[in-house]
Amino acid sequence: MSTTFSFTSSGVTCAATHFPAVDAAGSAPVVVLAHGLAGTQDAGLAPFAEAFAAAGLHAVTFDYRGFGASGVAPGQPRQAVSIDGQVADLNAAVDAARRLPGVDPTRVVLWGVSLGGGHVIQVAAERKDVVAVISAVPLVDGLAAARLATKHHSPGQLLASTARGVASAVRRRAGRAPSMIPVVAKPGEVGALTLPGAYEDYLAIAGPTWRNEIAADVVMELGGRDPTKAAKRLADRPDVSWLVQIADFDRSAPTHATAKAAFAGRAEVRHYPGDHFDLFPGKAFHDAAVRHALLFLQRTLALGGQREQLDAVAEGV
Repeated sequence: MSTTFSFTSSGVTCAATHFPAVDAAGSAPVVVLAHGLAGTQDAGLAPFAEAFAAAGLHAVTFDYRGFGASGVAPGQPRQAVSIDGQVADLNAAVDAARRLPGVDPTRVVLWGVSLGGGHVIQVAAERKDVVAVISAVPLVDGLAAARLATKHHSPGQLLASTARGVASAVRRRAGRAPSMIPVVAKPGEVGALTLPGAYEDYLAIAGPTWRNEIAADVVMELGGRDPTKAAKRLADRPDVSWLVQIADFDRSAPTHATAKAAFAGRAEVRHYPGDHFDLFPGKAFHDAAVRHALLFLQRTLALGGQREQLDAVAEGV
């Protein structure tokens, strides 16, 4: 049974949930899961965490600062994305997870999806306690994502989005509240994600703490996202294994940029003939993505007596 707890990141209290390892003999590795853009831990992460726990691994989900049940730094707005802040929160979540009962603090696995799929690369490259990384449909190149957006949005939509982002950034620098826009909206409406189907896909996984609202300057924050250098450092870490899961028809996270980062980091790659949200619970490739993640961990972790348990869960997914 999962239990909630909290940890502190740069003075901010962050909400988290521990999914204890099932039938683990002695200490077991822990998987820390990082969500994507505006995601909350109650929005689609539990099925992944439960699968890891059923396989004999501890799992931890958490909310980034300013989102879900987590707090926010004094004077800062809620629902505003800070890449540096989220990376700091992930590091703090790992530190907290290593202190949980039954966790082997020397065997940490990072799992991230979308924006979080890039965060886990950066954090893994900086830490010595991470032994495996799983990046699901990761966003690894903000500029490439912007170029991809030109194929699916009109020039007018892109110009309006950029203008709102710049205006929101100016407001924040002046000490005012940012301009807010929906996280997801239907095509032609104002929103951070407005591709056909994105609204329905995101709302299908949205939990009770999730809010369809985000600071408009997120477009400025994502523009400089590029953890490719960190991916290259992973190639020099034989003690860290990396799995990258690519949706071949991803309209949000450019597949060529993901493949390039995976190649640089000498990652194992799995492909799925779907779009960005198709690895989430209830979608076509969720079970396959979970099974491949479990099989990857079976091969890369020294699980001892847990290997048969993990294999059984993987086969049952």
